Amino acid sequence: MSFATLGLSAALLRAVEDAGYTTPTPIQRKAIPAVLSGKDVMAAAQTGTGKTAGFVLPLLQRLAGGRGVQANHIRALVLVPTRELAEQVAGSVAAYGRHLSLKSGVVYGGVKINPQMMKLRGGVDVLVATPGRLLDLFNQNAVRFTQVETLVLDEADRMLDLGFIADIRKILALLPVRRQNLLFSATFSNDIRTLTEGLLRNPVQIEVSPRNSAAKGVKQWVYEADKARKPALLSYLVRKRGWEQVLVFVRTRNGADSLARTLVSDGILAAVIHGEKTQAERTRVLADFKAGQVRVLVATDIAARGIDISELPQVINFDLPKVAEDYIHRIGRTGRAGSQGEGISLVSADEVQQLAAIETLIGQTLVREVVTGFIPTHSVPLTRQLKIRPKKPKKSKPLAVTGGPRPSAGEKKNTSSKPQRRRKP
Repeated sequence: MSFATLGLSAALLRAVEDAGYTTPTPIQRKAIPAVLSGKDVMAAAQTGTGKTAGFVLPLLQRLAGGRGVQANHIRALVLVPTRELAEQVAGSVAAYGRHLSLKSGVVYGGVKINPQMMKLRGGVDVLVATPGRLLDLFNQNAVRFTQVETLVLDEADRMLDLGFIADIRKILALLPVRRQNLLFSATFSNDIRTLTEGLLRNPVQIEVSPRNSAAKGVKQWVYEADKARKPALLSYLVRKRGWEQVLVFVRTRNGADSLARTLVSDGILAAVIHGEKTQAERTRVLADFKAGQVRVLVATDIAARGIDISELPQVINFDLPKVAEDYIHRIGRTGRAGSQGEGISLVSADEVQQLAAIETLIGQTLVREVVTGFIPTHSVPLTRQLKIRPKKPKKSKPLAVTGGPRPSAGEKKNTSSKPQRRRKP
């Protein structure tokens, strides 16, 4: 099957050819016709399988034949959880739309808002945005939503978790009732499916790989280690195995800073990226890592949804994530587009519950190894002896399909019984 058989226009086929693509991936083969049909879509596929093109290409085609955009208005809104992913998706929109007369833009926090306001003055056909900055722009009357035809939630599971749900509900209340809704992600938990029941109208549901699974090209295993020895073990593995480009995930910002300092003191070129870094710092560090000027990039989960490096060989879980689904997104940074990769976890005895939850999610028991000189004093218990109870469904209300009246100045509706803490996009 070729892209031409999917019903794409000549301009988009030319852009696809410019990008070097010849054959659509499974998610693209199913998603592109579904989006072109105008139906709501809920699509799940492993990271690195072409999800972005799966919604951007048909979205651009539907917009190309429509009306022009008014000042300060947008016609399609793509919401993403992180600044890095915003840049990545915006780059794809610009690349695939290079032969079309459509305007696109991207907005996110951590940078000056005035240039973004200026960009929106002339109207934008496709806007890629993080929720917090989008609401800031709306509150300053810099963006209006009456022309919105399509809403896309990219990495929808993260967009709809408790860190974003309040902002998402505020944005949904501002959008037109009649619109197309597209949800794309690598994972959709039962809780997320419940939340989206009120958002999607008879959606086309697409799953092109086993649910919550990693790419086949990713070899996964565990190194058991005492918690205090993890930094030394990581340093040893990087040097002994000759790893030259390693992405390491830790749980906290302080932990990321501390680990990076340890690696640098051991003579390993390392840098760190997390939510407290400025956008300029994050952009520079990512560029250095991609260029090979940084050997180890230490990151919190903010980077799990925004780093796209072809043939990234190793991803290391220095700390296991609290949410098992995040494991899929972490190791999804390697083994992309059919390449080979390694997803390695350094696990201490106190993380056995997280390990068991991950193994339950992916449906396999990870192979365990120990390194001579780092044999743990406290071994990790066997997970098959643990009884992991499935989480109870969250009591969050389903997201509403319809929009609502524009709130008056200063009016903020409380959408949750518990206070929500906005995450920095």
